[in-house]
Amino acid sequence: MYRCAGLILPGRTPLAQRQGTGRILADLVFDTATALSQGRRDRQEDAVVADFQTGCDHGFAVLADGMGGHAGGDIASKIVVTEIFAELKLRSGDPKALEQDVTAILRDAAEGANACLAEFVDSNPERNGMGATLLAPVFVGRKLFWISVGDSPLFLWRNGTLRRLNADHSMAARLAQAVAAGRINPETARSHPDRACVTSVLSGREIAEVDCPPAPLTLQAGDIIVAASDGVMSLETAALEQVLSRAAGQPAAQMAQHVLAEVAGLGRLDQDNLAFCLIRVLPPMAPVTRQGPRPAQQPAPRTHFRRRKTTLVASAHQQGGDFHFHSLSKRSQ
Repeated sequence: MYRCAGLILPGRTPLAQRQGTGRILADLVFDTATALSQGRRDRQEDAVVADFQTGCDHGFAVLADGMGGHAGGDIASKIVVTEIFAELKLRSGDPKALEQDVTAILRDAAEGANACLAEFVDSNPERNGMGATLLAPVFVGRKLFWISVGDSPLFLWRNGTLRRLNADHSMAARLAQAVAAGRINPETARSHPDRACVTSVLSGREIAEVDCPPAPLTLQAGDIIVAASDGVMSLETAALEQVLSRAAGQPAAQMAQHVLAEVAGLGRLDQDNLAFCLIRVLPPMAPVTRQGPRPAQQPAPRTHFRRRKTTLVASAHQQGGDFHFHSLSKRSQ
């Protein structure tokens, strides 16, 4: 069963450039959607959340791919997403400070989430062996930062070409490097028994590898960013590139539906959980006239009404302790 939720943010004006007196040009607009699929697995162990607020110049997504099966992969992914989201949300109130210290903030958040996993496992020994990958892209103006641990891919689609931005902490990636270096043949790499293993993960123990480059990627209008779990890798890179290219002009929610449908169409009996956040970087909006003071309005003409004067004449008398009034005349002028 597949479901997809989209959030379109047509009114964001994160960067503003003045053009003449009283005119503002919105520089970037983000259109985002998150998607989730259980695939053919017994439980959903992926988790994803995004925060892009209209009118802000920053936003972020957090994704985790849980592992451990009955040991609690679904719990691990939720712990990681919750901890990272909370830290970034607290920091998002000061985007300048966030940008200046983003690498340290992301690394500290990952360590904090890892510590939470360790504490959970200490309190629940039966959950020993659970863990999760981490992928968190952070947008500040035109700059894209990220942190990743594990094999969850971060893609950039630009001008019809798709490429991976982050490091791949998996045995499959190491085997591919060994094939490229001529140390092993392709068949050995394809049949290696540890091919599906990750080489770094948040599990409450020491984190083996972290990808958190200090230099950001500069975004361009028309870019599409996809932060995903490895379930999307059921599609070849070329196939995912074609899906994004065909749907590039559509809203993010519709694009996400196309990706889900393409994966479902493969009909794989071993389809893994799938989660992703898709972010479209839209071109500049048309110039918007700044709202100035409203021009003084001419007062509406007064309508003159003829006043009428009414005179009432009445008499009063007391009877049985009560006063009784009797109208004698009524005259209007």
